[in-house]
Amino acid sequence: MGGQGRRLPDSRYIRFMSVAELRKNGMMSHLLDALAQGEDIGHYGRLVFVMVARYFLPENHLLKQLQADPNMDEHKARALIEQVVSKGYSPPSREKVLEFQKHQQFPICLNPEDPDACNVYKDLKFPSEVYESINEYHVEKTEARAEESAS
Repeated sequence: MGGQGRRLPDSRYIRFMSVAELRKNGMMSHLLDALAQGEDIGHYGRLVFVMVARYFLPENHLLKQLQADPNMDEHKARALIEQVVSKGYSPPSREKVLEFQKHQQFPICLNPEDPDACNVYKDLKFPSEVYESINEYHVEKTEARAEESAS
């Protein structure tokens, strides 16, 4: 599907790559493999998967992947995708993935001791809007801290 995109509710265009592109990241490859084997990757595993994979897969493929998890039917999969899109969730940082992992049994990150493991920003290229959104968040956070210390 290369450079094609789909109009999302927030009117942004997202360029779809492929599963092969997602597999450049070890964590995403692990999640894809687990889903292909019909494993339950847990609530946070599914959340992380959608937060990242939505930038690489068309929605119908994302739905199909999610429904391979025994705890996801089409309705639940659509609801999760809609939640992630409507809230504008950015792909999670490595630290956030490790925090999520503490709340479930399925290991999202297979090698948490490796400082490069589960860092999707190291291995994958996202649309510029993702990086801009993260930068805006950090600017707002810094400004809020500055206002707190000034009062």
